[in-house]
Amino acid sequence: MSVARILVLTGVSGAGKTATVRALDARGIPGVRCFFFDSIGVPTVEVMQRDYGGPEQWQASVTGQWLGQLGSLPEGIRLAVLEGQTRPSFVFEAAARAAPREVHVALLDCASDVRGARLRGPRQQPELADARMDQWAAYLRGQADSLKLVVIDTTALCVAQAADQLETLVRRLIEPASPTHNER
Repeated sequence: MSVARILVLTGVSGAGKTATVRALDARGIPGVRCFFFDSIGVPTVEVMQRDYGGPEQWQASVTGQWLGQLGSLPEGIRLAVLEGQTRPSFVFEAAARAAPREVHVALLDCASDVRGARLRGPRQQPELADARMDQWAAYLRGQADSLKLVVIDTTALCVAQAADQLETLVRRLIEPASPTHNER
């Protein structure tokens, strides 16, 4: 087992995270393995409240669990890409508690009207195209700006173009001696 670098790709529902990471995964980049936060199953808000104290506490707890699991991967995996909706601060807090490794965060973002169209159209989740999602997007953009994270704006990009930009970041991270501004 080797300790891998980890890239957490965050963003709000409808920003294009899952589609972009699936497209990246399909490219089969040697040394890169992709994981999907929601594959663990996202409980209802009621369960999050009962078992964790609320959605934020659930998100913080599960972010820590994911980072712990991704710390040791099969030999040859140099970068684990985790797609998920989580706060960058939760990622860095969990990384500080875990074994030493490089953890990076990038944000996928898009304009509110584009996100709303995706959620009402192909995603078939119109209930998520609301003011709360806009506030969550603004919060994540603010954290990305203050932490100087890489932001991929998918507003005018097709999935393949977003995956191209993500692949550029991934290849930078798997190159030897590739320090970045948000290492923790």
